[in-house]
Amino acid sequence: MEHSFAPLQNDLIVRAAWGKKVERPPIWVMRQAGRYLPEYHEAKGNKDFFECCRTPEIASTLTLQPIERYAGLIDAAIIFSDILVIPQAMGMTVEMVDKKGPHFPNPLTSPDDGQYREVMDRHCDVSKELDYVYKAITMTRTKLNGRVPLIGFCGAPWTLFCYMTEGGGTKLFKESKTWIYKYPEETKALLQKIAELCVEYLALQVKAGAQLIQVFDSWAGELSPAAFKKFSEPYLAYISQHLPGRLKEYGLEPVPMIVFPKGAWYSLDSVSNLGYNVVGLDWLHDPAEAVKVIGDRPVVIQGNADPGVLYGSHAAITEAVKNMVDGFGWHERKSGWICNLGHGITPFVNPEDLKFFFQEVHRLTK
Repeated sequence: MEHSFAPLQNDLIVRAAWGKKVERPPIWVMRQAGRYLPEYHEAKGNKDFFECCRTPEIASTLTLQPIERYAGLIDAAIIFSDILVIPQAMGMTVEMVDKKGPHFPNPLTSPDDGQYREVMDRHCDVSKELDYVYKAITMTRTKLNGRVPLIGFCGAPWTLFCYMTEGGGTKLFKESKTWIYKYPEETKALLQKIAELCVEYLALQVKAGAQLIQVFDSWAGELSPAAFKKFSEPYLAYISQHLPGRLKEYGLEPVPMIVFPKGAWYSLDSVSNLGYNVVGLDWLHDPAEAVKVIGDRPVVIQGNADPGVLYGSHAAITEAVKNMVDGFGWHERKSGWICNLGHGITPFVNPEDLKFFFQEVHRLTK
């Protein structure tokens, strides 16, 4: 062991992710460290978003803010970082534009574009390029002092590919769709390269101290079922199949792996066969239906309240929690569910309303 960390005082999410029966469902939420918290803006100051990601002290402080604010209510920290650090490590420029989001000044336009060749030919050393992430993880794990486990993550190859070709967020997906339907082989070559980097990146996060990992396929739902089978699923499978072996080569034990194919509701059945321990659901899934689809496979469900319910009344929040508790069959099963939102917390949520959500999960799962 390269680092020595305090023993876990709360290992609920780790046990639940391995499919064990637990005393209550663990809870964490995506984007729990972020802009809805007043203390986030204080700690961030006027620093650029990526500067915060690249400064281990700040990334670590931001990761811990929800753990401190909601002490005793949440069961995991997730490292403050961004999925786009991989395209940055691959040599692409990414800026965070205020009120607009991430922007690539020079996206990949076609296989004949010199930049595509450059990205494909360039040797990318994620151990060196993303060292700041590992430093932030080790520092955070030390500061957590065993309070809760720390989650590491990466973006899925398809989602990263979308950003690299679109140049930022989009509603049309014109460029990424042009790539997959006009240049399928070149697309697959790039997706494979990204998948290989994701395996190494995740393994190094675990080496640095991450105790679970999540793969975010935020744009999965933009693909048709047939296209998902070609351009997302094989690369999600590559990560789940190769990460355990890579960890073993580093002398590390396996960690639970979570996959979150947002919007691709049709893929639940096949994604449940990819080897991930946990499948994250967005709010478009009906909990009871999802339980039926998974059946007796050893797959844990994570999710899936609509983040928008946090703008609502306390009665609406209680109802959303009750729908999950009943739908996921918590009281009968006592396993198979990690409570979360169906996507990240949206801006302008009142932190007290999120606290009420957590409290209701505790109350209704007793």
